[in-house]
Amino acid sequence: MICPFCGYEETKVLDSRPVGNGTSIRRRRECLKCGGRFTTYERYEQASIRIIKKDGRRESFDRQKLMAGIIKACEKRPVTNEQIEEMVDNIEEGLRKSGKSEFYSSEIGDKVMEQLKLVDQVAYVRFASVYREFRDLDSFLEAIKELKNS
Repeated sequence: MICPFCGYEETKVLDSRPVGNGTSIRRRRECLKCGGRFTTYERYEQASIRIIKKDGRRESFDRQKLMAGIIKACEKRPVTNEQIEEMVDNIEEGLRKSGKSEFYSSEIGDKVMEQLKLVDQVAYVRFASVYREFRDLDSFLEAIKELKNS
């Protein structure tokens, strides 16, 4: 593994632990040259998943894009990186276990909402406001009512 700080090619693993129901391994590494520490994730490679967008375009599933959307919803909230990583793992695992190779973006959005509802209600409403394209206060109130009733 190449050090992201100095580019040296030798690092040592300080800690290794399974994450995401054992589908990934998180490794804490240290550069043998500069001493910089960083985290890597190891996952097995699987068949590709395609996403069908609202306008009918198809694109490859992008784990980082999914994570970025969840991180944005969780900004300035007490949600850890591990919790976000676990949410993304749960969503991706559910997609892969379904046996399907294509999913509508709305299906992914629903899965994100399910995960956020369990972790942080404010992040849930933030994500819902973008995902459901709220146009007025009534839309927000409806999402909050839905959250309270669940």
